Amino acid sequence: MMAYLRSTVAVTGGELALGCWGEEGPLVVAVHGITSSHLAWTLVAEQLASDHRFVAVDLRGRGDSRDLPPPYGIDRHADDIAEVIRAYGESAVLVGHSMGAFVAVATARRHPDLVRRLVLVDGGAPLPLPPGVPVDATEADLKAAIELTVGTAFARLTQTFADRAAVDALWRSHPALTDWNPAMTAYADYDVVETDGGLVTKCRLEAAVRDAQDIYATSSARSAALPVPGVFLRAERGMLGGPTPLYPHGYASRWLPGIEEYAVAGANHYTITLSPSPAVTVADAVRDDRRVVA
Repeated sequence: MMAYLRSTVAVTGGELALGCWGEEGPLVVAVHGITSSHLAWTLVAEQLASDHRFVAVDLRGRGDSRDLPPPYGIDRHADDIAEVIRAYGESAVLVGHSMGAFVAVATARRHPDLVRRLVLVDGGAPLPLPPGVPVDATEADLKAAIELTVGTAFARLTQTFADRAAVDALWRSHPALTDWNPAMTAYADYDVVETDGGLVTKCRLEAAVRDAQDIYATSSARSAALPVPGVFLRAERGMLGGPTPLYPHGYASRWLPGIEEYAVAGANHYTITLSPSPAVTVADAVRDDRRVVA
């Protein structure tokens, strides 16, 4: 296992927390999902750290960056990621999972000189609105869409846990995480912080609710080609492990014309980074290995 260190980079309002693997080679900067943390990338990082510098962030309002102030939103996160890349002094391959893929796309569009290539992991193309949510959705409509799409992930943001055993039990009961492994244990343990009343999730609810407003195919969403090369890795299975994927085949290329799209066999929206075999596929895509096709 490669050495893992924690660090920070100065951004507007304070310090953005990072997890770092590897000391030499091309720079890879990884961005996690809407309520997640940098430890979602552990298995991918371990595949790449022998010959890459792999830097995964805790986004503003999450993980050890939870106390960075608002505003939130995809563009704010993109500017934070740009500061991370500048701190390392070179352009980067950006890899983003779920909402983190939206941040990666926004970073490439706002700061194209800093990004060499994009690897979008089950995210980055505007999500289809759930049935009954209008295209000209209001904030209330979008909150309803969030509950329908990622309600399981959001539910824990308002909970308080008596101890870490309760946190571990919550994650082990998640329907998408059936093949439990040590990376998942570390991820669950890092997900919470101690308060006077007990353990609470590090992700701030207000950050997640604000950011979710930027990821749906509302009337403001526009199809546009990427300014840099990119690939889209689509989980074969869905958000909760079911047979219906979050993204139908060919959907991403309608929103991101010209992107190369591949399915990751057997993976769901969570295990695409948190299980060993899919993590190898993601790492191969970061290396630009064409054998990623499933």
